[in-house]
Amino acid sequence: MHSEIKNQNQHVKQSDMKKKDRNHFNLLCDIGDLAVLLAESSDIDTFLNRTVDMVARYLNAQVCSIYLYEERSKTLVLKATVGLNPGAVGKIRMKIGEGLVGTNFERQRPMREASASLNSKFKYFKEADEDRFESFLSVPIQRGSRKIGILVVQHENQGYFNEIDVVILRALSAQLAGTIESARVIKDLRQTKVRQPETPSPNIFEDLQFVKGESASGGYAFAPSTIFKRSHGTLLFMDPDDTDRAYSLKDFQKAVQKTSDQLIEFQTRLAEQLLESASLIFDAHFMILKDAQFINKIVQHIMNGISPPKAVKEVARHYIEIFSASSNAYIREKVNDVEDLAGRILKNLYNWSVEEGEEVWEGRIVVAKELYPSEVLKLASEDVKGIILVSGGVTSHVSILSRSLKIPLIIANRPELLNLPEGTVVLLDAEIGNIYVCPTEQIIRQFENRKKTERTTDSMKEAMSPVTRTRDGVRVHLLANINLLSELAIARDLKSEGIGLYRTEFPFLIRSTFPSEEEQYLVYKRLFDEMAGQEISIRTLDIGGDKMLAYSAPTSGTNPELGLRSIRFSLHRKDIFGQQIRAILRAAADSENIRIMFPMISSLDEFLEAKQSVLDCIVSLESEYIPHHHDPAIGMMLELPSVMGIIRELAREADFFSIGTNDFVQYMIGVDRTNEKVADYYCPHHPSVLRGLAHIVEAVTDEKKDIVICGEMAHESEYIPFLLGIGIRKFSVDPQFLPRLQERITNLSLSDAMEHTRKLLSEFTIKGTREVLRRQMISDKIGVSLDGEDPG
Repeated sequence: MHSEIKNQNQHVKQSDMKKKDRNHFNLLCDIGDLAVLLAESSDIDTFLNRTVDMVARYLNAQVCSIYLYEERSKTLVLKATVGLNPGAVGKIRMKIGEGLVGTNFERQRPMREASASLNSKFKYFKEADEDRFESFLSVPIQRGSRKIGILVVQHENQGYFNEIDVVILRALSAQLAGTIESARVIKDLRQTKVRQPETPSPNIFEDLQFVKGESASGGYAFAPSTIFKRSHGTLLFMDPDDTDRAYSLKDFQKAVQKTSDQLIEFQTRLAEQLLESASLIFDAHFMILKDAQFINKIVQHIMNGISPPKAVKEVARHYIEIFSASSNAYIREKVNDVEDLAGRILKNLYNWSVEEGEEVWEGRIVVAKELYPSEVLKLASEDVKGIILVSGGVTSHVSILSRSLKIPLIIANRPELLNLPEGTVVLLDAEIGNIYVCPTEQIIRQFENRKKTERTTDSMKEAMSPVTRTRDGVRVHLLANINLLSELAIARDLKSEGIGLYRTEFPFLIRSTFPSEEEQYLVYKRLFDEMAGQEISIRTLDIGGDKMLAYSAPTSGTNPELGLRSIRFSLHRKDIFGQQIRAILRAAADSENIRIMFPMISSLDEFLEAKQSVLDCIVSLESEYIPHHHDPAIGMMLELPSVMGIIRELAREADFFSIGTNDFVQYMIGVDRTNEKVADYYCPHHPSVLRGLAHIVEAVTDEKKDIVICGEMAHESEYIPFLLGIGIRKFSVDPQFLPRLQERITNLSLSDAMEHTRKLLSEFTIKGTREVLRRQMISDKIGVSLDGEDPG
């Protein structure tokens, strides 16, 4: 009885599935086992063998095998197995579409067979000795659009694997994909000539004592500084001052072990901060370290009389040349990984650390021209104390990510900071945007005193009430914006009434390729489980603009803010969009009050097309008998001026709305909010912005539809009375703003807010609205604004 998955799903009891899902879910989300797996593997082949052994144990399977696709021969090759004849490794090969494995690779979806030998596609390999294994389950190993291979489990008992086994195997495949891909790439390396790069020129120091910047992520830091470079690779092209020192083979081996230990420590630390990381951030680093060819070449050079530092450099340059020459964009990206890893080995070989136990970025304030979100994650894994960016905007996703990771960040348009000598002591007061270079004792004392007088998080938790009302008793709902799963605990502690905006782009931004449906499922499942019973609004992928994907060319362009971004990208790449929607619906199978919203909707046509995609996914999941949420609320973000003319028609079609004030202001006025040169033109109190918001809220509330406000305006003290006055009763802000937002609202009366709003809407100049706001703030006698700065 041949079948694909959907033909057998109906035989699985959902209660058994839920029980098994609970038993395995935390295991799948914990990548500690994977880090240990790498640490205990002496080389890549050992890693692959340990991987199949681990997967077999997870699923109680008698057989587990990994087949990897070879580009040159266009065949799938058995690379590792437990349960089959080990002599078959490297000998069994299948073309695409050949056998069950080849068919699975061709179709790129899971296959489950109760009795594999009855399938017409089954192909018998005598050397495998697999006659007795009837139950067969396989899933593709893929990373984004890259097809890597097939992961297979087998068992003697017919019909042994059920639907939840499919879920588990897909999740394991997704977690392992990046590491296996790195292993495959490194095993395929071929020799080529070494290029000789140019030596970088040194920086020149300019004395800077005080710099006023803009706070992008609050907090304090007092530490030595270091200038961020894309890797430690400059060490490959320079000679240290201590070249006369003799290094031994034992020194090199100690440096390699120390580097491996550091990477595992960094990965473990990051996993605690970033639950979205369902796979290893440093997978390529680990695989290069485990590549016998890489290590053995260095050892051979050393044994031939070449000094260990020079041996590391020569072999690393050779690898860099191989990667650089590849026609595969993914392989070319690994140049940075090779440079970074070789630089770490050299630093450990030279024993270059500021203090014992302090490595690379650890304990430092990092000064950078720019950073990608993935680079912020690596800095977080190494316990960076603070960041100074000399370009960017406070609403960029690097800023948002830094807030979520609690890394103080200041943006200062002072490129001279990039010339600070290594180790220069810097004090960051990211609460108000001040940077002190080589601060005096007096400044340091003031800094310590200010920290002591701050309100603690515990006191804020105690002060928060679960219900928010204005001074005259009007009910207002406070929800949290969530960027990372680690923020959920803070949102709960601060008595958030739900999630008004979950930003789904971070799992995309922190990876080197599109996350699979399974990787997204694991993230969303944790979100829904931890906020069970509460309202959760999840925004579909919002990339482009200031949220560029390094691995996706369509999101870039000469004007990315007006390019293929947000819902346009999703509708252009419906394969990616469909995977995300399916992951959300599957993860929400046991949840209530789930709301899906689309970003950057510009027309009714776009909304209806996106909504239909959700409905199509529901139908598809039903046909596959996969548990899912059957009826989510479907809404949209209001961010573009084009929606104002059709807002009533949109209000009849959508279930709810969320106003994204950052983009709404930007597009209403035509100002790039991340460009510091025109930052003064970014004006939320522009009369057209205020009147536009009032018009939108009126139209939506007339249709009795729900509307939420998010973005910077939602937590800025001066705009709260206006937002209440136009009818906003739901605010969604980053969790740290909840206490002050509640305090602000409880000190306001709705009648006063409505009168204030009437005055604002009657003004037709920016000067006029600014004066009304100024008078309101004075009359309210607010001592501290929501962002922590003095309003005066």
